Amino acid sequence: MRLSAPVYQLKRRARLLARNETITLAEALDRVARDEGFATWSLLASRLAADPPEKPMLSQLSDGDLLLLGGRPGHGKTLAGLQLLIDAAREGRRAVFFTLEYSDRETRARIGSLEAGGGGVGDRLEIVAADDICADTIVQHLAGSPAGTVAVVDYLQILDQQRQKPALSDQIRTLAGFSRESGAILAFIAQIDRSFDPERSPMPGIGDIRLPNAVDLGSFSKACFLHGGAVRWQAIA
Repeated sequence: MRLSAPVYQLKRRARLLARNETITLAEALDRVARDEGFATWSLLASRLAADPPEKPMLSQLSDGDLLLLGGRPGHGKTLAGLQLLIDAAREGRRAVFFTLEYSDRETRARIGSLEAGGGGVGDRLEIVAADDICADTIVQHLAGSPAGTVAVVDYLQILDQQRQKPALSDQIRTLAGFSRESGAILAFIAQIDRSFDPERSPMPGIGDIRLPNAVDLGSFSKACFLHGGAVRWQAIA
């Protein structure tokens, strides 16, 4: 079953529609479902139950994994990273979002948009929003965390943007070593190069990661790419 976007994005779209047009959430969900080719949301949900979508990202990761989460702007990579953390928190794991892009308030708003029906699981996420985030600060913050801790870094290409920070290649080697030794799962949101052309290839791959500075992507164990609502996994190491 192919939808125009992941289900959590469709639900977020419905909540925004309900708020903006002052209609009930049920009406908004049905309207979104019609855009996807279903008469009602319940029919869409029934079809999903019979033909489930891609397994949750967390279920495809193992302790010590270093993940690349790539996509072009607007294709849901940040929301997918936050959903990974929500799923981790729901399992009782430590879940941390390191962001050089968003403020704490902006991140909390995005988390809230993903939590259908609330529940407060997102409140358990730790958010580290700062300009000085680098491998050393990540290691220091996660030191002593239990194996299976999940952290998402937003995003790969600006970890070494400041001159005083180590080269990105050195930071990745440091974090790969930390991940292996601690059993923490580290996911890095990554930009896709503008040269990626979906008319030539429906999904981006490792060769499409934008790398302004040299990085050995062999340090990563897995990669997950998002485009147009579709998901593609790729083993690296």
